[in-house]
Formats: sequence, structure tokens, C-alpha cells
Amino acid sequence: MIEIERKYLVTSNAYRTEAFSNEEIIQGFLSTHPERTVRVRLSGPKGFITVKGKTDPDGTTRFEWEREISLEETKGLLEICEKGVIHKQRYLVKSGSHVVEVDEFLAQNKGLVIAEIELKDADETILKPGWLGKEVTGDPKYYNSQLSKNPYSSWKK
Repeated sequence: MIEIERKYLVTSNAYRTEAFSNEEIIQGFLSTHPERTVRVRLSGPKGFITVKGKTDPDGTTRFEWEREISLEETKGLLEICEKGVIHKQRYLVKSGSHVVEVDEFLAQNKGLVIAEIELKDADETILKPGWLGKEVTGDPKYYNSQLSKNPYSSWKK
């Protein structure tokens, strides 16, 4: 139940042709407290509730608990989430022994594209596709919970 991941900005849309899968994701937050985030997600035809703990100092590791819930429960919980629902298209790309999750944000976060790579160990070597840009692991403004409150469209460019 420990999540270890790295996040990167994406520099081109080449991931689209490399993707083996993609789906729409809608997610809201019942709590965006930095010590315990509670997320509700509609991912394709499935619903999930996820609790995440506080991130370690370098931003790579934190507690994560997730369970699948019914579509009815998911839709009901999305109705009572905090303001700022996230809409995105997720592309899955194989890279070495990892799967890169590329999130193309929509609506208020349109224009932002972030790649996440889940790891088994924080020091694990990653085969980085050429379209991975600057690493933003540990930068709170790129957390989905923060994008729901301070969307990319409101950032000063």
C-alpha cells in the first residue's frame, strides 16, 4: 500500500502513437488536506475511491489505499466532492519494464500534460521516452488535488 512514483512534464504528443490504451478519467476530491487526500475517480467504466497519505520529503513515496466501488456510488460521491473536478485523457505507454501513464488534462487544466511512472523502489532505473521533459516529482502544484483548486488555466505563463 505504498505508492512510489515519479512525475514529468511531457514535451510532445508522440506518446499518443506509442500508447497501447487510453481512457477518459473524471475525478473529484472529498478531501484535499495534504496529510490525507481522498479521491473519487470514474476511470472508463469503473469507479474507485482512493486515500493517499502525506508525501515523503522528496515527493516520490506515500501511503495509498484504493478500492473499486460501484458506478452509482462513484457518481453520488462525485456530486459531493470539493469544487474543481478534474477531467483528463490517460494514455498508457510501455517503456522498458514500466508503464508510463500520460495524463492529457482537459477543461480548466487544458494544455497540461504530465507523465507518471510507478516504481517498485525509489532508486529504480527508468528508461525515459524521448518526450519526457522536466521532472516535477514532489512539486505540489502538479498534484491533481492542487490542480482541482488551482487549475493550470489560472497559472501565469
